[in-house]
Amino acid sequence: MNFWEKVTGSDLTREWKAFEARADALPDDHRAAWGQITAQLLPYGDFTGRNLMPILDSALGLLEVAAADGQGVREVLGEDIPGFCAALAGGSGARTYRDRWREQLNRNVARKLSRLGG
Repeated sequence: MNFWEKVTGSDLTREWKAFEARADALPDDHRAAWGQITAQLLPYGDFTGRNLMPILDSALGLLEVAAADGQGVREVLGEDIPGFCAALAGGSGARTYRDRWREQLNRNVARKLSRLGG
């Protein structure tokens, strides 16, 4: 990836289109699970979403293998897709973008208050 692709995000667009083409080849229930997985994982992304690309690639690969083996979505992912996605993202305590923004806001407010008080 060159600098221009990184700045414009064209590499991410290309990867996302490849993911969607792969997902379109899946059976309906697997494709629905893919939609749920992407929706559940997006809050764990950084500003660009680059950190999620390997995770999404692995999750889609898992669905592809399951479909090829004739396994159902529930057999592979279980009943708790949000829990599965939280585990993929780093466990139940994984920080979302909201957590990072909240921490940054708290640091900035504390810094401003310390300047006023001192």
